[in-house]
Amino acid sequence: MDKPTENESFTSTQETSLLIVILDTNPSQRILKQDPNFLTKCLDSVIAFGNSHLMQKAQNRLAVMACHSHTSTFLYPDPGKPLDIRQTDGQYEVFTLVEKTVKINLAKILTSETPTTITESLIAGALAMALCYIARMQRNKSPGVKLNCRVLVVTGSGDSASQYMNYMNVFFTAQKQNVVIDVCSLDQHLSLLQQGCDITSGLYLKVPQIQGLLQYLLWVFLPEPPVRQKLVLPPPAKVDYRAACFCHRELIDIGYVCSVCLSIFCKFSPICTTCHAVFKIPGPLSVKPKKKKIKL
Repeated sequence: MDKPTENESFTSTQETSLLIVILDTNPSQRILKQDPNFLTKCLDSVIAFGNSHLMQKAQNRLAVMACHSHTSTFLYPDPGKPLDIRQTDGQYEVFTLVEKTVKINLAKILTSETPTTITESLIAGALAMALCYIARMQRNKSPGVKLNCRVLVVTGSGDSASQYMNYMNVFFTAQKQNVVIDVCSLDQHLSLLQQGCDITSGLYLKVPQIQGLLQYLLWVFLPEPPVRQKLVLPPPAKVDYRAACFCHRELIDIGYVCSVCLSIFCKFSPICTTCHAVFKIPGPLSVKPKKKKIKL
């Protein structure tokens, strides 16, 4: 995993907020197939959102990741040598550094993509990398400093039941580390990521109008979790807690659960494919004959 080299020393005794934005850049997304230029608009909105987070408090920290079909990597801070940025047009140097670093690193990823290797987005892997980065930041912070961490996923991809176990591991790890996971869906309803938001006390929003993406980011996801309780936000949707079967990786309502390893299957199997436990084939239910009442 690439290790960003941003100055990660904390000297302030105040609370510090770390925001990690995961942007899905997979070209197989339906919304990008319909409008290839939408990625540029979405990227500009994410950069403006990240700079707004930095502008709220001088101690705030920001990281931006790209989730692609073959890799997940950090766009900011730069894993290599930081760019030499000078103030231009009166703009804050950090804002310019964020914009240029993100766009340069994203261009490298997009140019290395080949059309024959496009698969589903590795969102679960990106979340795992974000949690590792958060753990390292927590370990390197100064004593007495409180670091509030949250992750925002911006994606237009659909649900990926094949990553079900990876998602569940990430969600419960984030819950244990007190990391809030927010999800901004640009195209489709995502039941698995919605479960992660509910588990980690985050927010899930399917953007009604793509043209107002930046407005929704600033309105819903910019406030810190403790402040959100005092704001009027979109009402939460009902969470779909269906599980994915281990045999076909599809979401099911009713299934069979292995009593040994708790694996879920949509159809009965005499042998568990996960732990290889053997079960008896259920036979027909025996019907006891009714006792005849003796007439007196």
